[in-house]
Amino acid sequence: MKTTLLFSAAVLGISFQLAAEQTCYDGADTTTPTSRFTINDDGTVLDSTTGLMWQRCSYGQVYDSDTETCTGSTPSVNWQEALRGATNDTTADYDDWQVPNIKELASILEHSCTEPSINEEVFLGTKLQNYWSNTSGVSTMSSAWVYQFDSGLNSLHAKTSDVYLRLVRYEN
Repeated sequence: MKTTLLFSAAVLGISFQLAAEQTCYDGADTTTPTSRFTINDDGTVLDSTTGLMWQRCSYGQVYDSDTETCTGSTPSVNWQEALRGATNDTTADYDDWQVPNIKELASILEHSCTEPSINEEVFLGTKLQNYWSNTSGVSTMSSAWVYQFDSGLNSLHAKTSDVYLRLVRYEN
């Protein structure tokens, strides 16, 4: 019985891993080719198209340059916590991190891929969930725009919702 249960758990784990792999579509134009980005050892990446500097890892994680991975947990935070977190973040010794606006966040979407819809060589630790922007809704100021990085779709979410975050700054 234990062997069967362990085998079932192992198969389920493998199936989950296979289901979680990124899917990219042949024939679709790549919107965020790796060549567009300069990847830095300090956990940041510079976008040559927009001039924006992004954190490679999701908010709360730390980039490990030895293993080229993100370590630590990724908290989901409400909108006010996201704004406060950006103000207090000092990744790579920069103190001017911001929550991206909706257009900035859209600029790192990889439209030819899903699960996640982001360039995984450049951006690490991306959750298949919503990520905050600092753009409030026009008719509903109690909501802000998010992008969901499993599908690349955007929507409004209540600012009290717990959502993930990736920070940006303007390269000087």
